[in-house]
Amino acid sequence: MMLITGATGQFGGKAVEHLLNKGVQPSEITLLVRDAEKAKKFEAKGINIRIGDYQNEASLMMAMQDIDKLFLVSSNDKQAYENRTVHHKAVIDAAKQANVKHIVYTSFVRVPGFEQSAIADFQQSHVDTEATLKDSGITYTILQNGIYFEMLYIFTGADVAKNGTILFPAGDGKASYVLREELAEAAAHVLTTEGHENKTYSLTNTTSFNFNDVAEAIGNTVGKGINYVSPDVAEYEAILKQANVPEAFVGVFSMWALAQAQGTMDVEDDTLEQFLGRKPTSLQQFINILYK
Repeated sequence: MMLITGATGQFGGKAVEHLLNKGVQPSEITLLVRDAEKAKKFEAKGINIRIGDYQNEASLMMAMQDIDKLFLVSSNDKQAYENRTVHHKAVIDAAKQANVKHIVYTSFVRVPGFEQSAIADFQQSHVDTEATLKDSGITYTILQNGIYFEMLYIFTGADVAKNGTILFPAGDGKASYVLREELAEAAAHVLTTEGHENKTYSLTNTTSFNFNDVAEAIGNTVGKGINYVSPDVAEYEAILKQANVPEAFVGVFSMWALAQAQGTMDVEDDTLEQFLGRKPTSLQQFINILYK
């Protein structure tokens, strides 16, 4: 029996769909959810539902009973990153007590020296979870996922094709963006095939790119020149605040821009291609989907 966390979220939900497409029987899949109402569409397909909360040890223990393999989709807790680590540790501890045999965990891509990057705290939460998982003695597989292509639409702004300018302080930094759908498909591959015991995989695209490349790709699709402007962070944040962008978002946008400028997500790897059995979606292909 396989237990999946975060299945009512976008990534976990897509992973479930790919498991079903690969022939896994609904009765062999169990979902850990906090709100049963949100899981009704899965229950209607014959998938098992168990109620559990990361902050309730007893509920986690109950949910882990008779589970052989756990797919731990990283928590999307919006509070301090430390909360995410605590949640993950609670799940891993419950899995150990329940004698779960194998945990597959969705981590995040990183490069040496990430400790100095703008997303160091975010990265550290994954590093700490990976360490807890390895120390647990449970067989593990760690999927260090690249940043989602879907974030580009947020970073470039919805009106870029109309106004002809990308404003984002990422400099010339590169990152390896990946389609969330394809990462979920790769996770389903790992969950349904052998040979992944105690391995860590970088699931990124085969080519990294910067925002000059993004501007060129959008221009190719919409048939007009797109400029990329990389102001300093203070100027960028002032522009966003003047445009009434909420303070919380201003900080998040700056953080990810700086992370790309620092190259902390610049990892090129062909493992995802191997798992998919085809080339991952490219930058130009993704832009074509967005703007055609």
